[in-house]
Amino acid sequence: MTAGAQKEWARYWQYAELPDLDLLRARYVRHTFPRHSHEGFVFGTITSGVEDVGLPGGTVHAGPGTVVMINPEVPHTARAGVPEGWVYATLYPSAQVINDIAADLTKLRGTVGFAETGVRDPHAARLITEVHRAAEEGNALAADSVLRVMVARLLDLHGSVLPTREAHSAGARVAARARALLEERMERPPTLAALAAELGTSPFALLRAFKKQYGMPPHTWLTDARVRRARRMLDAGTAPAEAAAAVGFTDQPHLNRHFTRIVGVPPGAYQRDRARTYKTGPASCP
Repeated sequence: MTAGAQKEWARYWQYAELPDLDLLRARYVRHTFPRHSHEGFVFGTITSGVEDVGLPGGTVHAGPGTVVMINPEVPHTARAGVPEGWVYATLYPSAQVINDIAADLTKLRGTVGFAETGVRDPHAARLITEVHRAAEEGNALAADSVLRVMVARLLDLHGSVLPTREAHSAGARVAARARALLEERMERPPTLAALAAELGTSPFALLRAFKKQYGMPPHTWLTDARVRRARRMLDAGTAPAEAAAAVGFTDQPHLNRHFTRIVGVPPGAYQRDRARTYKTGPASCP
C-alpha cells in the first residue's frame, strides 16, 4: 500500500432508524471515482481539502463550506482537487425521502431535484455533519429532524420540479430497450455488435443513443449496474464471492476492484459495517 493510500479511510453504513438513508464519511487522496450514478440523491460536504466532481455540465471544485447536490441517475466522477485529497461527509437519501420532505415542508410538488450542483452554504454543510454525528451517537430523533431541516433549506433555496424524461425519440427507445436487455442478461451480456443487431441498429448508433440517454456508454453503465445489484445482494447477506458470480464479474477480485472504485469501500468492509450497524450500533471512524 502506498503512503497516500495509507492516509485514506472510509466508512459506508446505514443507520437502522433511518433505513432509506446511507451515510459515508471518508478521506481520499489517491482514490478516484469513475463515472457512475446513484438511484437516490447525493448531499455531500467537504470538511478538509478539495474534491473535484465531474458532471455533464462541467467540474465542481468543492471545498469546505460547499454543499454538493446530485440528482438521481446523474452520471458523475470524483477525484482529489489538491494533493492532500479531501475529507467529506455524504448523505445518500432515497428519492422518496426527498419527495416526501418536499411535500411536507415546501410548496414543490412532483418529482423534485436541484438545478445547481455545488453551492456555498456553510450552514447546510454543518447540518450534513450534524446528521452524521447524531446517527453515530444513536440519536434517531436528532438525525431525522436535522436531515429534514437540511433538505427543506436546500429545496427552498435551490430546488425545483424536474421535467419528466420520456423516451419519445427512436434513439431513446432503442437505448431503453438496450438497458433492459443488459439488466436481463447481466451475468452473460452480449457484445455491442450482437446487441445492436438484436435491436435492429448499428453498433455506433446504439453507442451514441445510449450515451445520450444515460450519460455513459453501455459497458460503463453495465459495470455500475452490476455494482448496484451486488450492493443489494450484500445487504441481504450474500457472500461477496457469490454476489460477484451472480452479477457477472469474472471473480471476487473483479467485484472488489469495481465496487471499491464506485462505492468507495471494499465489498467486505461495506457488508461488515452495515451488519454491525444493525447489531451493535455504529463504530467510530479514524
